[in-house]
Amino acid sequence: MENSITGLEEPHAAANADTAAPESTASTLAMATHERMSDRAVGIRSYVLRSGRMTAMQHKALAQLYAQHGVAWDAGRSIEPRELFGEEAPLVVEVGFGMGIATAAIAAALPSTNFLGIEVYAPGVGKLLSEIERLGLKNIKICRHDALEVIGAMPPSGSVTGFHVFFPDPWPKKRHHKRRIMSAEFIRLLSERLKPGGYVYFVSDWEEYAEWTLERLAAEPLLANAYERWATREPWRPVTKFEQRALIEGRAIRELKFIRV
Repeated sequence: MENSITGLEEPHAAANADTAAPESTASTLAMATHERMSDRAVGIRSYVLRSGRMTAMQHKALAQLYAQHGVAWDAGRSIEPRELFGEEAPLVVEVGFGMGIATAAIAAALPSTNFLGIEVYAPGVGKLLSEIERLGLKNIKICRHDALEVIGAMPPSGSVTGFHVFFPDPWPKKRHHKRRIMSAEFIRLLSERLKPGGYVYFVSDWEEYAEWTLERLAAEPLLANAYERWATREPWRPVTKFEQRALIEGRAIRELKFIRV
């Protein structure tokens, strides 16, 4: 396996799913208590947050390990990769890592790349924290907050090597499309945070949402498709149980990789 994702041109993918829940903040299967409103132009959040059951292990990890591996949300704080990890290395930001199993596996496979995972789902944060400790990972930090706000306020422009957006909620009903995270406004925000040559990496098992996202990524002048259409799966990306279920149910996995020009 590669030990860095800097400059990778193909193939591409990533997904996160655990036995208990899928790997996206926006996933309809992710547990949620109150609906939150977004600061994007349409004023709508891309997810609904409900209370979910946490295991004793997840509770313990969240209570004991977040101070060490977490990044506090602060709208007035600009975070530099060196500040987070104490070294110069490519920084990849994952938008909604769900239970974090694949996130931890990718970080273990790419030790020369640093990862900032953003997630609001408490059981998922606890699970990833326990995986970080179990695997002895030094290249993951977690911010438990809304990704739109974190990315909009904290990383400086041109500081991020890549963004992973794996299996976000497709919000299939047309009246809910405004909740889809891959809006033109969000794509522009990601583009501005990327270094030249950096990438946005999107994966979905919902064909219509993949087509919808492809159209919006292609319309962003700061980005160019690394492929003619669909990307192929990176060798360092594990195929998760969530993804396996989608394939068994006959849903194609669509992947997109766009490069910052």
